[in-house]
Amino acid sequence: MTADVADVAQAAAASPEKPRFGPVAWLRWGWRQLTSMRTALVLLFLLALASIPGSVLPQEGIDPAAVTQYYTAHPALAPIVARLSGFDVFGSPWFAAIYLLLFTSLAGCVLPRAFRLAKSSRQPPPKAPRHFHRLPQATSFAAARPAEETLESAAGLLRRRRFRLRTGDGWISAEKGYLHEVGNLLFHIALLGLLGSVALGGLFGYKANKLLVAGNSFANTPTALDVFHPGRLVTATDLQPFSITMTNFSASYITTGTQRGEPSSFNAELRYTAQYGGPARKYDLQVNHPLNVDGVQVFLIGHGYAPVFKVTDGAGQVVFNQPVPFIPVDTTGLTSDGVIKVPDASPQELGFSGQFLPTAYETITGTVASAFPAAELPRVILVGYAGNLGLNSGQPQSIYSLDTAQMHQIDVAPKLLAPGQSMVLPHGLGKLTFTGYRQWASLAITYDPGQMPALISALAALGGLIMSFLVRRRRIFVRAGSDGGGTIVELAGLTRSDAAGGFEAEFAELAVEFERELSGPAGPDLARGDDPPAPTAPQAGSADEVALAQSKGE
Repeated sequence: MTADVADVAQAAAASPEKPRFGPVAWLRWGWRQLTSMRTALVLLFLLALASIPGSVLPQEGIDPAAVTQYYTAHPALAPIVARLSGFDVFGSPWFAAIYLLLFTSLAGCVLPRAFRLAKSSRQPPPKAPRHFHRLPQATSFAAARPAEETLESAAGLLRRRRFRLRTGDGWISAEKGYLHEVGNLLFHIALLGLLGSVALGGLFGYKANKLLVAGNSFANTPTALDVFHPGRLVTATDLQPFSITMTNFSASYITTGTQRGEPSSFNAELRYTAQYGGPARKYDLQVNHPLNVDGVQVFLIGHGYAPVFKVTDGAGQVVFNQPVPFIPVDTTGLTSDGVIKVPDASPQELGFSGQFLPTAYETITGTVASAFPAAELPRVILVGYAGNLGLNSGQPQSIYSLDTAQMHQIDVAPKLLAPGQSMVLPHGLGKLTFTGYRQWASLAITYDPGQMPALISALAALGGLIMSFLVRRRRIFVRAGSDGGGTIVELAGLTRSDAAGGFEAEFAELAVEFERELSGPAGPDLARGDDPPAPTAPQAGSADEVALAQSKGE
């Protein structure tokens, strides 16, 4: 038993201890997994998948009015979507995590390959193999020239076809198609540049929205904008100092056919200055024709109506007289909802909520609706409230909603008001008059310094992809040796990437040219640039001279 214990101890001492898989090893393993091409493709797919909600759901930075409509249409679902950053997908933490992981993966995958490619591009082709017949393409033929001269002529032919050469004792190795790897690498580097361009726009760019009523102006400052989403490194002083005035807005719609009511054109007539106190310029803003001011693009993304109301309180004072933007809730007839808040009214604060109907009509059930989006029969219908609007409670309120918790409804039957008509409020609360309407336009203001680099990167990625598909990496090997007083030329070819095919035809064409040039007697090497011999006069008594004499009748 003592011997058994000794044997076990000796075997344990002789067996080497297995290395421990510590934190450093885990980090190396994780880095290799993250920087693999498979992981980059998975992250690229996840990024495309994560972008789908941003194109399906309305986004705060693009169309806040559509987000408001989504809350109205889906009151139970909208808060859940908001908690998941569904209305700000491209600024959400989970989208940024996928983006940063993809950027890191591509950087760790592409940059080392770039250094390896730069190193391999300076290396000569490999040596010619011993057995040419084992290669996919191989042939041989006899040449009348000596082996050394045959190899020189073959080298000249390959140089003419832009092959990179390496010569040895009785053989030539040639390679061509380095641009295949260059194109593949260019695609991945351009994809990395595309992600960097997006990051550049996210850091130094900004997005904003402004609802501008016809006849009003605004300056490009954070306080004058309705929605402002600055980049991570953007401050208020970084905004371009321009101002815009919308002098008029017009919209036209299709009046007949199955597309009746569909918009045909939107035109916002603007006057803008590129800097404060600068000269004013005119611009006709249309859909897909943005205004460019000092690198900033101003897009027309929506429009609606702003009814104009005048409110006289119980003391006879005009406490409200301005247009109020109403938000469309129906795209067919452009029925719009809105609220009016009059905190300066006396003896009580007043509030109104209602609808604007561009072309009003009464349905069979007694309700009212709009039959056409153009203002052919404009009407408003309002419900009045009196009490405390809650504007001094410290809680922010939306200008498109009315808090009636501390208010009571005014006892006035709702009715359609035409321009110029009024609604008299009981108990000496005052009077509201619908004086007319204006139109408003929703403007998206975008500054993205990474836009041009992104375009260049996208074009470079496309060029690299095309290059990697069209260019083939191929090698040609030539060997010439003496055989019983003659010269045997062996030719072989190999391609590393020929998914589209075509190398067989190229090799066959090259073999025919080699055999034609090398099988004949020694002469000027045209492939090397030698001049052809000058024509000589026929010798006396030759067949040419006899034929010439016969043609002259001699």
